[in-house]
Amino acid sequence: MARPHPDKMTFLEHLEELRQRLVRACMYLVVGTGICWFFHEQIFAFVIEPLRDAGFKDKLIFTAVHEAFMFNMELAFFAGIFIASPFMLAEAWGFISPGLYKNEKAWAVPFIGMGSVFFVAGAAFGHYVLIPKAIGFLYTFGGPDTQFMPRMGEYWNFYSWFLLGLGLVFQIPVIIFVLARLGLVTPMGLLRFWKWAVVGAFVISAFITPTPDMVNQTALAAPMIGLYLLGVLVAWAFGKKRKREE
Repeated sequence: MARPHPDKMTFLEHLEELRQRLVRACMYLVVGTGICWFFHEQIFAFVIEPLRDAGFKDKLIFTAVHEAFMFNMELAFFAGIFIASPFMLAEAWGFISPGLYKNEKAWAVPFIGMGSVFFVAGAAFGHYVLIPKAIGFLYTFGGPDTQFMPRMGEYWNFYSWFLLGLGLVFQIPVIIFVLARLGLVTPMGLLRFWKWAVVGAFVISAFITPTPDMVNQTALAAPMIGLYLLGVLVAWAFGKKRKREE
């Protein structure tokens, strides 16, 4: 059955379509979680790679009967989000695209693609570079009379919060892209505030990184400054184009 034009759909028809798409998105997530559950051991090995890179060779511990099961369920769920995200984004795009203008449709797909790429890049930077360095720094504070015995749940909270924060931080060029397309920022305006951007990068890095040393904070602040400069180029390219169109 052909879908009615959005202008001809009633409010209840919009709600029904939204309900159907949400149900399908949840089904995709359930399927993705189920697939990842069968590979939870491999996912677990991947997640604790930063610990191994930092020199920790022992096993993680759990102190509650259900902790290991819930830990693996959370791993499967979050990995399932990545698997199901293309299909979930397709459902979201299918719902909103008929109501967009032609030029808005042209930029929506690059925006989603850029956001996904930079989020994965931020998570990868945290997994392979920043988290091992942070753990290695904190790990050295244990003396000869102490033993580092991380719990599964505590490590997962540390790891997942770190990756989420880095994924959001790496959205800087995407946010500048949107603001440039809306005409709210200009390349010269961004360059005038580059000193504040440097200060802000170190403030945010000090908030995200759990270590007080300047090495790890600089390791995060430097890419943020580079992303800001990349955003200046994005604003120059797309903001200038917007001006010509107007």
